[in-house]
Amino acid sequence: MKYASDIESWLSLNLIDGLGGESIRRLLIAFGNPAAILSAHITALERIVKKTTAHRIRQGPDRDNIINVLKWLEDPVNAVITLADSDYPAQLLNIADPPPLLYFKGRRELLRQPALAVVGSRNATPQGLSNAEAFSEAASNAGLCIISGMALGIDTAAHHGGLRGAAASIAIVGTGLDIVYPAKNHPLAHKLAKEGALISEFPLGTPAIGRNFPRRNRIISGMTQGCLVVEAALQSGSLITARQALEQGREVMAIPGSIHSPLSKGCHALIKQGAKLVENTQDILDELSHLALIDTTPDRRKESPTEQSTENSLLLNYLGYDTVNIDTLCSRSGLTAEVVSAMLLTLELDGQISSLPGGWYQRID
Repeated sequence: MKYASDIESWLSLNLIDGLGGESIRRLLIAFGNPAAILSAHITALERIVKKTTAHRIRQGPDRDNIINVLKWLEDPVNAVITLADSDYPAQLLNIADPPPLLYFKGRRELLRQPALAVVGSRNATPQGLSNAEAFSEAASNAGLCIISGMALGIDTAAHHGGLRGAAASIAIVGTGLDIVYPAKNHPLAHKLAKEGALISEFPLGTPAIGRNFPRRNRIISGMTQGCLVVEAALQSGSLITARQALEQGREVMAIPGSIHSPLSKGCHALIKQGAKLVENTQDILDELSHLALIDTTPDRRKESPTEQSTENSLLLNYLGYDTVNIDTLCSRSGLTAEVVSAMLLTLELDGQISSLPGGWYQRID
């Protein structure tokens, strides 16, 4: 078999049925590069992999699958990044099972940014969504690219917050990059492709298969310096990501919540086990302060401090000095719940208000 380019050799190896990442890495150690593997004698291959796998390597993948990827690569926003590529995420090289090949869509320079994983429940509370978005925006403005899994709930909120910040956001997905899952996130996927990035280790055309999503979680944590869990039940898939982050030597952090909320129990369990309790963005930056590339000054905002101060002062006027909830503030101010939640979080981080059980807030200055 002859291959037109190095990338075709990598694709050919990656698209062989039954040939996993571990076997590919062992073959690369033995033969040096994909072209040498694909042209190796069957006897030599059988010393590394099973006989049936060796025969599949000699036979090669379906040529149509390679042609489909090459056509996909004609769009300059698309790329295939291999273990031999200088842009392969450096953090991933340090995990136990780095994918040999990544399908990539978006801004390639983001792969060199320090990153924070932000994960949590698909069925998040309004406060959880607000926290995920606000913390992600602040961390992004501090120089941390926000990485999550593009699921509904906390993941989606984290991506939106990250994209609003300076360091953008990357989604690690469990399907081929020619498929958007969940379908409701089509607008988000389009925005990520334009302003951030999407990554998958799965070939084009791979549908949403349950077992692929826990597997992609090791990449979410593996590409980052730390993992923040915003809301999670005790059986949440987010705890899988947190556990993998811990195994990979990443910092694990969690936002506490009400002792009565099932979606706080996963975070509380992590904190009991030694995860950093996070109350504000500075807690995250302090935990990752050993990274020289991160700006540890609190929350570099895109808008001017004067604009923020004016908006927040107006909300304080609507709040008064009695306890009040978000619905009341929305009614008084005419703002949406999403906007009010974000402003409340900023005021709380600034020490001007305190949050009370049951979703109530009180001015303390």
